[in-house]
Amino acid sequence: MHRIGVFDSGIGGLTVLRQLRRAFPQLDMVYLGDTARVPYGGRSVETITHYAEDDVRFLLRKDVEAIVIACGTVSSNSLDALREKFDLPIYGVIESAARLAADVTKTCSVGVIGTQATVKAMTPRDLRDVKANIILANTYHLYLRPGHELVREAGGLHTFMHWDRPILTDSGGFQVFSLAKLRKITEEGVTFASHLDGHRIFMGPEESMQIQANLGSTIAMAFDECVENPAQHAYSKDSCERTTRWLKRCKAEMARLKHEEISVNPDQLLFGINQGCTFADLRVEHMKQIAELELDGYAIGGLAVGEPAEVMYEMISQVEPHMPKDKIRYLMGVGTPGNIIEAVARGVDLFDCVMPSRNARHGHLNTWSGIINIKNAKYERDERPIDPACGCPVCRNYSRAYVRHLLKADEMLGMRLTVMHNLWFYNHLMERIRDELDAGTFTAFHDKYVKILDTRI
Repeated sequence: MHRIGVFDSGIGGLTVLRQLRRAFPQLDMVYLGDTARVPYGGRSVETITHYAEDDVRFLLRKDVEAIVIACGTVSSNSLDALREKFDLPIYGVIESAARLAADVTKTCSVGVIGTQATVKAMTPRDLRDVKANIILANTYHLYLRPGHELVREAGGLHTFMHWDRPILTDSGGFQVFSLAKLRKITEEGVTFASHLDGHRIFMGPEESMQIQANLGSTIAMAFDECVENPAQHAYSKDSCERTTRWLKRCKAEMARLKHEEISVNPDQLLFGINQGCTFADLRVEHMKQIAELELDGYAIGGLAVGEPAEVMYEMISQVEPHMPKDKIRYLMGVGTPGNIIEAVARGVDLFDCVMPSRNARHGHLNTWSGIINIKNAKYERDERPIDPACGCPVCRNYSRAYVRHLLKADEMLGMRLTVMHNLWFYNHLMERIRDELDAGTFTAFHDKYVKILDTRI
């Protein structure tokens, strides 16, 4: 009996194996799932190819006569190298799937959806289609992979990812908070243990500015410490003072990088971040101090990390009178539609949050009547759009029943469509807020929607 080998970086390739067994029941098959090194996406091409070579050698020891690569990352990065190195037929999943798609398409257009190192589920064009005007990139993660030097060589983030609108990069400071068990804070900066492989990383104000200069973002965030809530007043006070000192170092380093023509973007803006945990006195005093530094914008950080929403609103109300009136006010990591409406009522202009995309992937979708769980059985035969009041590409073309089916079947397209819908909703929400403010009707809009939009129906 002829034998073929199939491998993937994990267990996802079992779906490919299942289809191969249906198509070729006469063949003996050996499957390798490299769960010890999953995921391959996001690693360097050299590392991906090295892993793939190991996988092929393992399968060769099982006397296979041909190999199918069920991993999209390997197929897109290492297929040619594997074919040159090994003397047996090797087939990639992307090439084969694209060829089949091309045979059946009526539009002559084929889209490929993949993971890191191939293609993300949402392309820059998709983001433009859902009316996104700015995106946030994570400095810490880009530092780890693909590396800020590589992005610089590519011409900066805008060129690297083909995005022609503003990009905001965080400083890496949030990892001071999120990697609390893997870090040590000193006056100079923070030493991390990489969440990928445990190797030690040092990042301080200068390093953060240098990385963001190489990324070439439109807006760079100053390096800060986000204090865990609840916290001791004394520690929060010391942290605020250190964050102010770090901010001054960030400003000086950015000026140096621009003067020496090192920055990819010579017009890069710098935003400072207000901290102080949930202590109003610290918040106000810190805001007064950083307002004197004449930065391009100001953010309120360290909220939405577990405190009640009412406490968050109170902190915003306390800080806002001391924020420069002619500068952008940015509330970091927030939030639900209701959170956004309440924060705008208190003077906030800009927000970021993973909530719309994260919730979408789990089937929790925003509508103008409230939040629905599209996975519920009641939507199984519902031919209406996700939200009849929504004009997004998903609602214009697909039913609740179809989207539900995709998610229940664990199809990537389901997550892609739900993310697209929620991002459209959030962007349209901001458009509505701007229109209501211009028309002088925001208060009525607030009263009508602030609770409804956060209600699960």
